[in-house]
Amino acid sequence: MGLLRSGGLHRTAPAASAAPCRKASPVLAFFLGALVFVNGCSVTEPRPAAPQPLATELPAALGAWRVEQLPGEAGARVAVLARPERTAPARFRVIVVPGSGCAGMGPLAERYFAGLLHAQVLVLHKPGVDPFARTAPGDCARRFVQQDRLSTWLAHARVALQADALAQQNRGAAALPQVLVGISEGAELLPGLAPHVPRLAGLVLLSASGLDPRESGALQAQRLGATADWEALGAMADGTLPDSTIVQGRSLGYWRDLWRWPVAEPLLDGPWPIVQVWGSDDALVPAAAYERFAQLAHQRRAGHGPTAWCARRIDGADHGLERKASPGHAAIDGVQLVWAWLEQWARAPHAGVCAPLQRG
Repeated sequence: MGLLRSGGLHRTAPAASAAPCRKASPVLAFFLGALVFVNGCSVTEPRPAAPQPLATELPAALGAWRVEQLPGEAGARVAVLARPERTAPARFRVIVVPGSGCAGMGPLAERYFAGLLHAQVLVLHKPGVDPFARTAPGDCARRFVQQDRLSTWLAHARVALQADALAQQNRGAAALPQVLVGISEGAELLPGLAPHVPRLAGLVLLSASGLDPRESGALQAQRLGATADWEALGAMADGTLPDSTIVQGRSLGYWRDLWRWPVAEPLLDGPWPIVQVWGSDDALVPAAAYERFAQLAHQRRAGHGPTAWCARRIDGADHGLERKASPGHAAIDGVQLVWAWLEQWARAPHAGVCAPLQRG
């Protein structure tokens, strides 16, 4: 999880009503480039209806990418982008859970996944998200903000992956090893999705600390001098206001899920190899969070073997794992490095997904 901006805080005294009125804190604008507020205060809206099906006018394909819909929970539909291998033979399959926000990965999919040559790729999207939408994080529709919470997304994604596994079986598709990739917030779903992915070879965390989001968020708030705002947010999450109340750009239902969401323990207790890649200049997740998880993961590796966890810090890279060129330093696209490591692993899969990183 990440905190977006480090601008100055803006505070107001609590309003006389039961619901406190706090202006948006830029450092607590989690995953958002702007905040969804009414007059700077929390607001309560009626409980939203179930997500609407995606529009039928979605393109059936864009280049090599197909647009498909998988079932979610309670009749919802999960839009996915699917792409076959770019180069024969197909050696593995990659299932991707993107980060937060309401934009789709369609506009950047061809470039983002270019390095996956021998991999079939499946990219999930939250219900109601158009895979080709370019909506800025702070411009998400209020309906999306109201229905967006980790427990809801996990339930939909589980149903979608179960349907995908059945479809693969019915098509008689080759039994390829699969890798589950979580990008930023998407990594928080991986422990809950892993049991539903057949032939799972490992988990890949991109710009995700591996800690419980509450702990990672506290470290980021401390980094930015916003501990008081973080603790105030926690007090509201522990309070009695309705889940539909919007605070700091998210519903209280979202914050309540996040406040109690386990990530570190299920990751460390699970049987899956873990690959973790992060940038030293990540502004959204503090280095202290990555380092804390590394301490825990080293203990896991001692109990599970040398291939149980591996991590790579890309010096100078940001939250998107990109490093701009500078005097004495070449530009780096860290995502393509990750795909290159997976391609190396796929040529000798029995060595484990960590083998390419451990070879340096």
